[in-house]
Amino acid sequence: MLTRTVEGDRQVFPDSLVGTDSHTTMINGLGVVGWGVGGIEAEAVMLGQPVYMLTPEVVGFKLKGKLPEGATATDLVLTVTQILRKHGVVEKFVEFFGPGVAALSLPDRATIANMAPEYGATMGFFPIDEVTLGYLRLTNRTAEEVELTEKYAKANHLWWDSSKPDPEFATVLELELADVVPSLAGPKRPQDRIELRNMQTQWRKDLADTFGKKVASETVNTARLAGEGGRTGNGETGPGGNGGAGVAVTLTEACHPEKVGEQITLRHGSVVIAAITSCTNTSNPDVMIAAGLVARKARALGLNRKPWVKTSLAPGSKVVTEYYEKSNLTADLEALGFATVGYGCTTCIGNSGPLPPEIEEGIKSGDLICASVLSGNRNFEGRVHPAVKANYLASPPLVVAYAIAGTVDIDLMKDPIARDKNGKDVYLKDIWPTHQEVQSLRAASISPDQFAKRYGAVYTGNETWNKVPVSQSELYPWEEQSTYIQNPPFFEGMTEEAPGFAPIHGARCLALLGDSVTTDHISPAGGIAEKSPAGQYLLGLGVSKADFNAYGTRRGNDRVMTRGTLANVRIRNRVAADEKGEIPEGGWTRDFTKGDTLEKAPRAWIFDAAMNAKEAGIPLVIVAGKDYGMGSSRDWAAKGVFLLGVRAVIAESFERIHRSNLVFMGVLPLVFREGDTAANLGLRGDEVFDIQLPENVEPRMDVTVRATSPAGKSTEFTCMLRLDTPVEIEYSKNGGILQTVIRKKLNEAKQPA
Repeated sequence: MLTRTVEGDRQVFPDSLVGTDSHTTMINGLGVVGWGVGGIEAEAVMLGQPVYMLTPEVVGFKLKGKLPEGATATDLVLTVTQILRKHGVVEKFVEFFGPGVAALSLPDRATIANMAPEYGATMGFFPIDEVTLGYLRLTNRTAEEVELTEKYAKANHLWWDSSKPDPEFATVLELELADVVPSLAGPKRPQDRIELRNMQTQWRKDLADTFGKKVASETVNTARLAGEGGRTGNGETGPGGNGGAGVAVTLTEACHPEKVGEQITLRHGSVVIAAITSCTNTSNPDVMIAAGLVARKARALGLNRKPWVKTSLAPGSKVVTEYYEKSNLTADLEALGFATVGYGCTTCIGNSGPLPPEIEEGIKSGDLICASVLSGNRNFEGRVHPAVKANYLASPPLVVAYAIAGTVDIDLMKDPIARDKNGKDVYLKDIWPTHQEVQSLRAASISPDQFAKRYGAVYTGNETWNKVPVSQSELYPWEEQSTYIQNPPFFEGMTEEAPGFAPIHGARCLALLGDSVTTDHISPAGGIAEKSPAGQYLLGLGVSKADFNAYGTRRGNDRVMTRGTLANVRIRNRVAADEKGEIPEGGWTRDFTKGDTLEKAPRAWIFDAAMNAKEAGIPLVIVAGKDYGMGSSRDWAAKGVFLLGVRAVIAESFERIHRSNLVFMGVLPLVFREGDTAANLGLRGDEVFDIQLPENVEPRMDVTVRATSPAGKSTEFTCMLRLDTPVEIEYSKNGGILQTVIRKKLNEAKQPA
């Protein structure tokens, strides 16, 4: 609750939050209305601009029963994500209700709420109840704050208990919690849930259908069982599993093996990254303690991670370290390779660091489809590591289990995970903790004083940060030689008057993309490839490959970020397809300044082709399928396409934050009419596009697009212009939200005092 005093009266009102991160929705678990926006919008808010949105539809999600033994909050959230993504909740609120809510802890609720961007909703809201108050007490809120929250919620009908009637919703979905089973999600999207018992079967199907690899049905990898403690032997194959000769790899010290020089065999499905990464799950003590208990039980039996698995632990809070130390779980996790590497975004956003050289070389030489298993929110293509094509979301205890198994080509419900120090088969059930074990250890190791200690000095406790020198200046002192921060060119050529709307003529297609194109595809956040335009740019400035760092750390430099736009190593642009229809992976297109057709235009980096088009005065468009822009609320996915010269994106549907970000950058989002797609309209990507944009634009109006092929064939289709409000029309009229604010400030400055 927030309070203020007005004319001597104390006023109380519920808290709300608009944050600049996709994880903002975690606060919904506490009964706080909140969601994420892009940083572009936040910058405008800092300059006094309000946040505008259409009133959303609210979808009710009724929870019944309670989770069964063996199922975790991660399994629940993956199930919820699958259901809601299938139903369709983009730009909608989701409110959870029903008797099952009472059976969920506050961290469990926050875990579900935090995945709102993955299931597409603006937020996933939970009501205030006794569980909420218990969490406030645990996290060291004062008795007065707790009492005020309860009184206000009850007085204003915001309080929930089992005696309350169900709210009324336009649509209601239901889930029986007892039906939730251990699950993963992957290999490319968080909504693609796989029950653990079906994981091996689905892996083999995806290996063939998704990755185009041959699957041998009558062979099994026995290497995972060889050696004491689950260590590998010679990697021989026998009846019943993943097949293929694999690639022999000699381990160096980089893999931290028991014996340097040990030889193992990498195969399709080998897990090379297992990360308990700072995200949803590391704020949930139940699943974190469960991971520690799996490590403890495995260690007691002499088990260990496979030496080809790069392991890491990145808690979301130092409080996790506190209760790990208090429960003596730190040593168990570290024994299996899960040492704390930091307290922030790591593997989930591509900051896993390099794989051991011999592992990466083995993957490359054998063209292997290896896997990562991580406890984060997102497993989109190219996000976790460029060499790892199959990525799975899982609970922290399952992350530890897969590190021990070393492969996803295993049925953990039936097959032994490894052998103990006496050569006896060990199964997952032998090292999986019970719910009572987790709860008992949690009760004994977490207390309010830990939160008081860690958060009491949150602004002063980091000595290294506190020693960073700060210059006192009203203007930022730009350094021309900096490769990290540059003055962006967003306002170059800006006039005092708004440019307004006019038709777009003669545009060429920069990229023709499929469904589920994420902000990671559009603006990568991981490592910078040496041969990419961004890598070549940095090399040209004298930056060594070792000092490239990552796109995320160089996002203050538009020269790097624009070159990195649409440069994901896994993006597939149909414009760049060869004469056989094969689409290369990576940031390729065709340069239509050097040829009019797909056959005549040479293949080029997207950045290079875009710069040539800009120099020739040719506007650009992007054409895509469903769910364009899903994933992180990444500003550069909009800023980058704007700087490439993209004037419009035509898609079957958009994710909420990315559509807004495009509008805020002055890039027009257009939606195909129901039933229309690039494919059924016959678009190849070498057409010339004309968008009939009137001078007077109205919200969600229809506009006509004409695509003319090189042979002269004209195809007209209708799109909805996704400018949803008069305010968004004003932003676009000005060329973007920041231009709108600046012109507003200039006009205010002209007014007499």
